[in-house]
Amino acid sequence: MRTVGVEEELLLVDPDSGDPKALAAAVLARAAQDDPGQDVFEKELFGQMLEFATRPRADMADLGDEIVRCRKEAARHAGQIGCAVAALATSPLPVSPSLTVHERYRWLAERYGAGARDQLVCGCHVHVSVESDDEGVAVLDRLRPWLPVLTAISANSPFWQGHDSGYESYRSRVWSRWPSAGPTELFGSPARYHRRVADMVATGVILDEGMAYFDARLSARYPTVEVRVADVCLCADTALLVATLTRGLVETAARDWRSGRPAPDHSVSLLSLASWQAARQGLGGELLDPVTLRPRPAARVLYSLLDLVGDALDGSGDADRAAKGVEDLLRHGNGAREQRRTVERGGTLRDVVTECVRRTQG
Repeated sequence: MRTVGVEEELLLVDPDSGDPKALAAAVLARAAQDDPGQDVFEKELFGQMLEFATRPRADMADLGDEIVRCRKEAARHAGQIGCAVAALATSPLPVSPSLTVHERYRWLAERYGAGARDQLVCGCHVHVSVESDDEGVAVLDRLRPWLPVLTAISANSPFWQGHDSGYESYRSRVWSRWPSAGPTELFGSPARYHRRVADMVATGVILDEGMAYFDARLSARYPTVEVRVADVCLCADTALLVATLTRGLVETAARDWRSGRPAPDHSVSLLSLASWQAARQGLGGELLDPVTLRPRPAARVLYSLLDLVGDALDGSGDADRAAKGVEDLLRHGNGAREQRRTVERGGTLRDVVTECVRRTQG
């Protein structure tokens, strides 16, 4: 059974005003005091962000429990210093990000200017184990057209600097400003993958291989494929659904590779349009069908994804959980829909933050 790990970035906010607060260092200090030697929580680019990483899990119920536990622990540590955590991929309220003191982050800010200063965005990264770089690159080549669907499922960033952005996942549009971000061409082999990353570093435009911000990549730290397209999800159940479907996609892609089935040869330009469409529409309209790259209702695309990974989900015992997750998501909407629903009911953006703090811990 392939193991799965999840990294989530959370927003630190004032529990009364809803404004983001640059208190990550204090939260981390509190976490270290309460649990010496803890390695779950980490700092991020800005002081208003807190990241946690789960352990690799083979059982998805265990992974779901750990996501919930990490969120509650983050909320507890934050509460002890007078702030709260919210699973928000962007701040609904205006914010001036505070750069974390770190040589790498200072280099990013100086190198990329306003493009880096805008990156107060919170994502969800899913790591799925692979047997080798050969299998990993084969998986990357076959995942490409389905990644925008994961963006649509997770979309949780409709508001930006006090205004409705018009997007379901504005985080993904902000993230795409990095020069190395986005979909990739077919690699075909580990040698070509590693050569491409080395060539990118050699340009001097990016600092190192850690800045190869592909939508999906080989992890430099673990024997995993790392899928990086999701917003941090408002609800832990949605994060678990994204992780479950991601493992299903990885297993399905690996099986296709072993059986000799070629990777779809979609162009990067069309995949970029699919990513844009997913960010704009989320689940509320049409996505570009991953097979044809033509418009299709989002619900039908989700059911096609379930069909595609059905055998893999059956093999891991996740089929019923995934089907229920998709049905619940289509019935209630993703995080972006829930945020907008608060405003439609007469709430303010401050109310949006308050509700999201509650949902993050609930």
